[in-house]
Amino acid sequence: MSEVDALLGPRAWGGPCGQARLKASADDFCVTEVLNLELSGSGEHVWLLLEKREQNTEAVARLLARAAGIRLRDVGYAGLKDRQAVTRQWFSLHLPGREDPDLSSLWSADLRLIEQQRHQRKLQRGAHQANRFAIRLTDLQAERLQLDQRLQTLSRCGVPNYFGPQRFGHAGQNLFEARDWAARGALPPARGKRSRLLSSARSYLFNRVLAARVADGSWQQILDDDCVAFSDSRSHFAASRLAADDPRVKALDVHPTGPLWGQGEPPVDGPILALEQGIAAAEPVVCTWLAAAGLKQERRILRLPIGALTWHYPTADCLQLEFTLPTGCFATVVVRELVSLISSPAGELDSEH
Repeated sequence: MSEVDALLGPRAWGGPCGQARLKASADDFCVTEVLNLELSGSGEHVWLLLEKREQNTEAVARLLARAAGIRLRDVGYAGLKDRQAVTRQWFSLHLPGREDPDLSSLWSADLRLIEQQRHQRKLQRGAHQANRFAIRLTDLQAERLQLDQRLQTLSRCGVPNYFGPQRFGHAGQNLFEARDWAARGALPPARGKRSRLLSSARSYLFNRVLAARVADGSWQQILDDDCVAFSDSRSHFAASRLAADDPRVKALDVHPTGPLWGQGEPPVDGPILALEQGIAAAEPVVCTWLAAAGLKQERRILRLPIGALTWHYPTADCLQLEFTLPTGCFATVVVRELVSLISSPAGELDSEH
């Protein structure tokens, strides 16, 4: 089993159709935030839509804070985007009683201002609705008919909503560190590292539950004791509230969910509860650590719908993909259902979106 397979789980639709290279250059991986929010044009916050090339989100936030003369915590952004990519994402600057700052010294071929508006509120994490991806797979070695058939299946049925391998750091280092801190019953003092390790541990446990349901074929079925959620909602409810033939299930609008561990009682029962508790029982120290950190139990959809998926072949050895994913989901798990990757370290694929 490969390192990536150990951190995620089985593929849903069979083995890779071939192999390809992801991110031979930054231009091969483009991400655009879908905000779905009307900005008011007035308020204490300046919102900026920036196009970044080979720059990560936190580094740009620090640049903006220094240039605007504000604290880093007064810079808002909705999600983290990878350095090795071309990304269009929003930032907000809290500037009460101040004019718009002159940020022109920051702009370059690698950092461009696309749009600027005022708004009453800070941009919060997870505030965007989705991300639109344009991805080129180069050095492609695959049988095109098989690849097209697989893409049609993904468009129709979705893929398992694993947390991507980049959540766990290079060679799974984040997970190893999380287990070490859990064994000591302590938390890293640095807020950024603490958040990263807690997220890594939660994500791994979720992936284990999802892997079990992919293995038994139930990852896209809503079972009697399931807890379900809509694609674009953080709320969840009992599967018993759905009719047996609810068309939203087949339409990939509503999905079974899996646990993000923390305090509180799980909202499932029967065999589903037994499965999830069995996964937790294999990592009791980590589960206790997550609850002690104050995290509340949450749910995440098991099935990832792929919106508006299109593809073409610019050259014989290149596949161009375009698709939209809900916030917090990983483009690399879509690619993984298509091909194996050539020389693409797990920690350098893409960040969470």
